Amino acid sequence: MSMATANDVERARREGELLGIPLGKLGWFQSLLMGVAAGMGAFFLTTFLAIVAMLVYMMATGRHPDFALTYRRAGFPVGVVVMALALGFLGVQWWRRMVRKH
Repeated sequence: MSMATANDVERARREGELLGIPLGKLGWFQSLLMGVAAGMGAFFLTTFLAIVAMLVYMMATGRHPDFALTYRRAGFPVGVVVMALALGFLGVQWWRRMVRKH
């Protein structure tokens, strides 16, 4: 579905659509699943980028860094924050839908 007019964009914003996904129409389990998936995606992407950065650092300095730091100090905190934000946003969307329904 393409956003042809300003009214389409306004309707998508009001109804909670993101990239065509109707976030305002998800159930509680779907919201939970998407929030956890967003956190896991952020964890893996951040960990990958941190490992690449440590490899560049290792090539530049000749030192051998501890790659476990990429999980503990980069991937895990970012994953937890993104998951908390996603679950909070999706939870509010779900709650608004439940309140509107009754």
